[in-house]
Amino acid sequence: MMLYFAWVREAIGADQETLTPPPTVETVADLLDWLAARSPNHAAALADRTAIRVALDQDFAQADTPIGTAQEVAIFPPITGG
Repeated sequence: MMLYFAWVREAIGADQETLTPPPTVETVADLLDWLAARSPNHAAALADRTAIRVALDQDFAQADTPIGTAQEVAIFPPITGG
């Protein structure tokens, strides 16, 4: 399950999607590349990788983090406080 938050959700036009990436998608970077290729909205939302964060099963992940058996992928902007 892919979960999208804040402006990522607005740009993609959905708050979640149930997707099964192909076996070639092994890392977070691979996943973002695969998602960006799905539609122009996905491409626009994921174009600036410095402006998004990813969590796998509620744990923050880096670009080189293996996807493994993650059941939930959350994509969101950096969290800021005030």
